[in-house]
Amino acid sequence: MIILKDILYRVSLNKVVGNTAVAIRDINFDSRKVGLDDVFVAINGVQSNGHDFIKMAVDKGAIAIICEKIPDITVNGIVYVEVADSKKALAIMASNFYNNPSKNLRLVGVTGTNGKTTISTLLYNLFTEAGYECGLLSTVKILVGKKKYKTSHTTPDSLTINKYLAEMLDAGVEFCFMEVSSHGIHQKRTEGLHFQGGIFTNLSHDHLDYHKDFKEYRDVKKAFFDQLPKQAFALVNTDDKNGNVMLQNTAAKKYTYALKSYADYQANILENQFSGLLLKINNNELWVKLIGNFNAYNVLAIYATADLLGLESLEILQLLSTLESVDGRFQYTISESKITAIVDYAHTPDALQNVLETINTIRTGNEELITVVGCGGDRDATKRPKMGGIAAQLSTKAIFTSDNPRTENPETIIEQIEAGVSPVDYKKTLSISDRKQAIKTACQMANEGDIILIAGKGHETYQEVNGERTDFDDYKIVNNLLMTLNK
Repeated sequence: MIILKDILYRVSLNKVVGNTAVAIRDINFDSRKVGLDDVFVAINGVQSNGHDFIKMAVDKGAIAIICEKIPDITVNGIVYVEVADSKKALAIMASNFYNNPSKNLRLVGVTGTNGKTTISTLLYNLFTEAGYECGLLSTVKILVGKKKYKTSHTTPDSLTINKYLAEMLDAGVEFCFMEVSSHGIHQKRTEGLHFQGGIFTNLSHDHLDYHKDFKEYRDVKKAFFDQLPKQAFALVNTDDKNGNVMLQNTAAKKYTYALKSYADYQANILENQFSGLLLKINNNELWVKLIGNFNAYNVLAIYATADLLGLESLEILQLLSTLESVDGRFQYTISESKITAIVDYAHTPDALQNVLETINTIRTGNEELITVVGCGGDRDATKRPKMGGIAAQLSTKAIFTSDNPRTENPETIIEQIEAGVSPVDYKKTLSISDRKQAIKTACQMANEGDIILIAGKGHETYQEVNGERTDFDDYKIVNNLLMTLNK
């Protein structure tokens, strides 16, 4: 039996109406899911305010209401608890409800604009290969040991997080690696979790549709490190000027990694090819199957984290050399006619520039580099012209197309992308709103030795238009087209 009073432990309470010594069945923040004897947590969300649905929750059988303002009219027999922040209260209650599973796991959070999925996934792979039971909470999937679940958010809601952490604990998982998004931090989804470590990758233009400005975006990321306990480690990339900002107020043990500046963990790129990278990490040479400067940072962060978590250096190096790229992250295929197609999740200006610069560093210059790129609808529109300018400047041909237009007009999004193209690059661009047709056109334009980059959607296997999702997998589509068009 779970008692309301027990799951309110460590929640800051303003006012209580009723007796908190009641038994509860479940916690919900969606009034549609409330059942008999549930707790309903009224959250002021982005699209709706849970306080408007308190009566509905009570009518559906809720026995307790957690809210930021107790309604003027209350119902006898219902417990009302007023808190300063419902989101924070929900997260702490979720941890308590599931017996604080993160206390008994070695939980590591990865935050930053780019690299979160690669680092968290490859840490899961590396520690699994080292013989440990591991868990993963990422953009692409949730893994409890080898058991796989789909996910819809980079950082799930706090109830979902704790549910899976509890399942991991029951399954004997020791290490869990988790992507921590700015949305997740800002919406208090990670409150109440006990992290053993936090990793900062980098910070660039993204999510400014949600955050007021870049400073707020940065400070939200910093809040994650501010909350780390002194027993944890904070590992940051100091080649990014925001790395040291993350460390300013943290109580955690501070560690740094870098390619260009002095750091606790340093690496140099000795060779950079389509087949992989030759690196020197803390004076040890290492060949990895991952490609590009950005992946050199990812590999270094993984090495440093594994070291901080207690693995032996030689074992880490050996395991790193076996790792494969993550789905949709510089995932490439070479056709029979020697056309290279690369699919990458690059959906920010910085990520797109990193991928294109990597390709241009590796290629001889005799090949065409054809980039297919779009931008998501109902998201940060200010990055669209920047991405158009980067794609046109760093490619021999750029095809602008749809990503996930959602409720926006795809043509309008493409026009905003085109607005960032320099006049000298106009002739290098083409706009085709149908994404499959855009990829097909790129394949038709390519000749032996040429390179096609399809950016923006990466691992996603759907396209979202006007609220409807249809099957769409960039990697499968380009593979099929190259086989069909280049027999």
